[in-house]
Amino acid sequence: MQRQVRRLRVHHETRYIYTPAVTTSWHRAHLALSESPCQRVLSHLKTINPQPVFEEEDTDTFGNRSWRFHQERAHGELLVRTVSELETWCLSSDASIGALDWETMTAMLSYTRGSAALPESLFAYPSPYVPRGPEFIDFSAAAFTAGRPLRDACADLSATIYRELQYNPQSTTIHTPAREALAQGSGVCQDFAHIMLACLRSRGLAARYVSGYLLTQPVEGQPALVGADASHAWVSVFMGEGHWIDFDPTNNRWGHESPGADYVRLAIGRDYADVSPLRGVIHGGAHHRLEVGVTVTRLD
Repeated sequence: MQRQVRRLRVHHETRYIYTPAVTTSWHRAHLALSESPCQRVLSHLKTINPQPVFEEEDTDTFGNRSWRFHQERAHGELLVRTVSELETWCLSSDASIGALDWETMTAMLSYTRGSAALPESLFAYPSPYVPRGPEFIDFSAAAFTAGRPLRDACADLSATIYRELQYNPQSTTIHTPAREALAQGSGVCQDFAHIMLACLRSRGLAARYVSGYLLTQPVEGQPALVGADASHAWVSVFMGEGHWIDFDPTNNRWGHESPGADYVRLAIGRDYADVSPLRGVIHGGAHHRLEVGVTVTRLD
């Protein structure tokens, strides 16, 4: 059942200033919104300056829309701008979703000789930004008590990260390991998502990294969400039978397939490395400055 349908516009602008100029470059972008159970894309426009000599859109391993482009003209600045319009909504959550105890879910996702693995088990293994380790087991121990329903344990873990870790944009970079962010007790939404993923995967549970956006100006009477002035990140946990519940430990929000109608999903993957908004290889440009601007506005 759908409710609280909202119409939103997302404006995302990325600008690189290079010194000296870049002569040639190849880039891949994850900046095109995809459909999800909680959103429908109405339009998507993109601008690349300077104009690339080659451009191609495709779908990656995880079902995300992405595109590649190639520059052959020397340029001291690269501008990539996307403007998207979409509808978002919340899904009603059946109490049975996530009611299975977490140990049983771990067993279901574990490898058994002679049996086909669940496709979701791909998200139960370590990835470049998300290791397994005893420190993550210890940090999540209070949430994952014996026999506890998976949904409740994940909600408790998300609340623990929200309560015990400090949001500090100056404390980490996009390359900060999850172990370091946990040890220092601070970071940003990307770090909080990686820490929660590491806690879950250290217990053999399947969870995805979700990149996206938040409504910049909150609905009247509601507080502004942390991370609304940039790209955002949260976690989606497999609950069995095709169901996922999304948890945002930065704002302590969660819901079936999305933490709320003020969230916009951009891409899903194992961690940030799979869905970085813009990456590539350049020739030249020994030094660069990056400027990113994100605005999400309501149209209804």
